[in-house]
Amino acid sequence: MVSHSVWIVGTSRSGKTARLVEQFCNWVQPENRYAESFYTKKSGLKKASRVSEFLYLKQTEPGVLVLAANDDNRRELGDIIVTSTLGKYPVRAKTPLGFFQDEVILFWPLLINSLNLKAQFPVRLRPETEQELATKLWRPQLDEEILRVAGVNESRLVRRILDLFQLAAYSGTPCEDIAQILVRGLGENSTTLEPEFLASLLLDWRNWCLERGLLTYGIITELYSQYLLSDRNYQQHLTKRYQAVLADDVDDYPSVARLLFELLLDQSAVGAFTYNPDGAVRLGLGADPNYLEGLAERCQVEILNGPPPESLSEQLTEQMVELVTEPMVLLSLPKTVPSIQTTSRAQLLRQTAEVIANAIQSQQVQPEQVAIIAPGLDAIARYTLVEILVKQNIQVESLNDQRPLISSPIIRALLTMLALVYPGLGRLVDRDAVAEMLVVLSRKQQPPEKSTDAINRVSTDIDPVRAGLIADYCFVPHPDRPNLLPVSAFERWDRIGYAATTAYSKILEWLEQQRSQQELRLIPSPISLLDRAIQRFLWNGSNLPYEQLAALRELLETAQHYWEIDTRLRQIAPVETTPHTTIIEFIQLLRRGTITANPYPVRPIGGARKAVTLATIFQYRSSRRSHQWHFWLDAGSPLWAKGGAATLFGAPFFLRDRLGEPWTAEDEKLAEEQRLRRILTDLLSRVSERVYLCHSDLAVNGQEQLGPLLPLVNACVTVISEATVN
Repeated sequence: MVSHSVWIVGTSRSGKTARLVEQFCNWVQPENRYAESFYTKKSGLKKASRVSEFLYLKQTEPGVLVLAANDDNRRELGDIIVTSTLGKYPVRAKTPLGFFQDEVILFWPLLINSLNLKAQFPVRLRPETEQELATKLWRPQLDEEILRVAGVNESRLVRRILDLFQLAAYSGTPCEDIAQILVRGLGENSTTLEPEFLASLLLDWRNWCLERGLLTYGIITELYSQYLLSDRNYQQHLTKRYQAVLADDVDDYPSVARLLFELLLDQSAVGAFTYNPDGAVRLGLGADPNYLEGLAERCQVEILNGPPPESLSEQLTEQMVELVTEPMVLLSLPKTVPSIQTTSRAQLLRQTAEVIANAIQSQQVQPEQVAIIAPGLDAIARYTLVEILVKQNIQVESLNDQRPLISSPIIRALLTMLALVYPGLGRLVDRDAVAEMLVVLSRKQQPPEKSTDAINRVSTDIDPVRAGLIADYCFVPHPDRPNLLPVSAFERWDRIGYAATTAYSKILEWLEQQRSQQELRLIPSPISLLDRAIQRFLWNGSNLPYEQLAALRELLETAQHYWEIDTRLRQIAPVETTPHTTIIEFIQLLRRGTITANPYPVRPIGGARKAVTLATIFQYRSSRRSHQWHFWLDAGSPLWAKGGAATLFGAPFFLRDRLGEPWTAEDEKLAEEQRLRRILTDLLSRVSERVYLCHSDLAVNGQEQLGPLLPLVNACVTVISEATVN
């Protein structure tokens, strides 16, 4: 029997997603039929294909499952499909993990019966809460000797163990089999812990979570793949709900996604899948492109044409890959690939920013057409590039810039405020924190048209100098009841000035009011207090910059989640602690920097910003963006071939085509070569005019940079020096 499903293969920017949408439109909107026949089932349907007739007959039911590799792509793909089909077909757009989560929660009663769980509504743990609770559970077993053998600190070890569980779940491996796979994969490696010990910790953790109705990404995936997908009742419900599945960029999906697709295809559903052989952005984070590629055998395969011969990608890809893999080849890169070369990295950052600023000011290129891409971006590089470009009135957008929430002054100010209202938190606040709080909470109300994006341009009634004076003379430290005195406690309070004195008095009055209400139990929770402070001092009728708004939303989301989990744990096993222990733990969690400001949705609403894009390789490739100009920062860095943070410990052991096989030095070398080839091919497909190779002889630590892209730098004909820029 001929399959109606389609497997679309193509490189980046080759039109895979457009072809996916076109295929769906062909299924549901056959040609040569009248508009009225779409609704009345008249003769216009006679020419429809079997697939379109199948979808047509069920169009009143929820019928189309749309999957995308990440949340941004999911929203865009869902919008495109709804627009293309005029919203006539019920489309459910999800990421694979988001779909698993929804299904586990929806069919939780089924899991309660099959696993004999306690009847309670499940609550999903965020990764940072997951790590904190797992650390508390395992701490008695993670002694100093265990940490010494592991060679990492407690936090890193806990995260590594939890990642093993997640990788196993993504591959469809039961938690009970993790030890067996690690025994085979690690072999006689004495630098790691005993596989049986790691597996026992994970089994304890999984059972502890299920007893309390707590779900992590790993537990969700395991429950779905091991229990729901094999349940006959669930299979019947699933196949009734979906008669079509569209999956974009399946090279970034975990192995268990193929199990879902095969189940749907076995039950006569039709599918359209796109696959990028040069993608695999999430390989090392749970994706298994080779295993997903096996689905092609069940589909009609379409191979899309690559970029046109005159494109930059077609001209450079083969040449660049050859230079990198065969460094002895004598080739010169064209003028479309100039290099910026300096001795130190500080010079490189400054010179790169100046080249971009000059090009934009001379109107060679627009800000939104420029991307700065690096294998890793440290805080110094981000700050330097943003600072130089913003001074030239050029905005910079950092892709998925996961800075800790605690790095935001408004978040630190709100946490200090909590410590001044609730008793028992005095050790968490000091004079500097109080001074910062006074500055942040004394911001002047600005009309919307005068609001700015830069936090340092927000005017306040209490400047840092006056805030420091007030904190020095009016703040009274105390372990239980830290206090702020009236401004008159400072003998020379006349130096503070009228505006600052008035603002301080209002803050003081508000804090006293909240303290008295807290004592009378009129504040439902710390979340309510945070919301009150935001409304009173920060929002105040003005438009907040998106970055600050995102941080505040993430703080409230995090606090709400934290107290929800705390309430659940206290219901299961009441503990005798002081009333405000949870607040202390919450503040300490934030101060450890484990929570970042990426609330939902993670992008501002409205048109794209006219800004230069700043991203790591992983962030840029994940976003599926393209630009006219690329600046490849730190081109001589060895990190170009490394997986870095985008590769989890033990990831190769859980790939389905080599499950449990040892990972040798030869395997690592081959993986690096393949990764570098994919990165070069993918990035060159996403640039249309020019690629700048930005190289400094010395890295940040002063070591000479001899990375795999160095032959490309040496092959550049056009070299931009500091003298050229000046």
